[in-house]
Amino acid sequence: MGILGKIFTWWNGATVTTLLNSALTGEQVGTDAQGNTYYRAKKRYPAGHPFAGRERRWVIYNGANDASRVPAEWHGWLHGTLDGVPESNLPAPRIWEAEYTPNATGTAAAYRPQGALERGGKRVGATGDYEAWSPEA
Repeated sequence: MGILGKIFTWWNGATVTTLLNSALTGEQVGTDAQGNTYYRAKKRYPAGHPFAGRERRWVIYNGANDASRVPAEWHGWLHGTLDGVPESNLPAPRIWEAEYTPNATGTAAAYRPQGALERGGKRVGATGDYEAWSPEA
């Protein structure tokens, strides 16, 4: 992406302002399996600010900005649910835990049920087991 794209777009990665803010006022606290990098501000919000005493936290995505790429533990850290960095507070992964899969909405891999226009728009016929509600009944 060119410099103009970095200056004027936020949906294709971090803007120049965010990158500068991360380098100058932020402290890197960790990365996740997706390669996303997490930061916190070196200073807390000042007195009189609505979030006084709390620290500002943010993520720089490795690739496109897609909030579904933030794992649950880092989501909790970003929103202040966890005080410590998740990497030091996580239990061992369970055998049943699935690996991350990207959000497929808007792509060819998106779920399309029977009757969807993208699948021809043909629905299965009614089976006769539906009875409409009536206020008199």
